[in-house]
Amino acid sequence: MPGFANRPLVFLDVDGPLIPFKARPVGRMRSLGGAVTQPLDGTGNPLLDRLDPDDGRRLLALGCQLVWATTWMAEANEVVSPRLGLPDLPVVEWPDGDENPEHGLHWKTAFLTQWAAGRPFVWLDDETTDADPRWVAAHHPARALLHRVDPYAGLTEADFEAIRQWLPQGEGAA
Repeated sequence: MPGFANRPLVFLDVDGPLIPFKARPVGRMRSLGGAVTQPLDGTGNPLLDRLDPDDGRRLLALGCQLVWATTWMAEANEVVSPRLGLPDLPVVEWPDGDENPEHGLHWKTAFLTQWAAGRPFVWLDDETTDADPRWVAAHHPARALLHRVDPYAGLTEADFEAIRQWLPQGEGAA
C-alpha cells in the first residue's frame, strides 16, 4: 500500500483480540432447542461469528499498516479479512525453529521486533506480559506499544482509544 512505508505497523493476533473467548453481546446468535449456539458459516468454525465487523473499520481508521501476526497465518486473509472488510494484509511467517524465548518472553516478541525492522509498531495480542515491552524497549530503536487485549472481551473502544493516544499526531489517520 503506497504511503504506508513510514506509518506504524499494527500487528494483529486473531484468537482473543478479534475472536474473543466469550461471545460478544452483539453476536448473531440463534436458539436450538433452548440452547443458544453460534451459527455455522460454511467454514465449520462457529467462533467466527464472534468477529465484530466494526473492528475492521476501526482498524483501518487508525491509518497504520495492518499485519497479521497470528498462527492463522495466510488463512487470516482468506477467512477473517473478508468478514472484517479488510483487504489482504501482509502476514508474518513464523520461523519453524523450536528456539525457546527468554524466560517470561512471549514466543512472538523477538520475531515481531525483527520483522518491524526499526519501524514503530503496535502489537495487539492477549498473551503478552510485562517482560515483553521491557525486552522490546531494550532491543528496538523505534516506539512500540504492546497492548494486551482482554481475550474474553476482544477489542473494545478503550483498546482503540489507547492506540489513538499512542499514535503521534500525523502518524495515523485523523
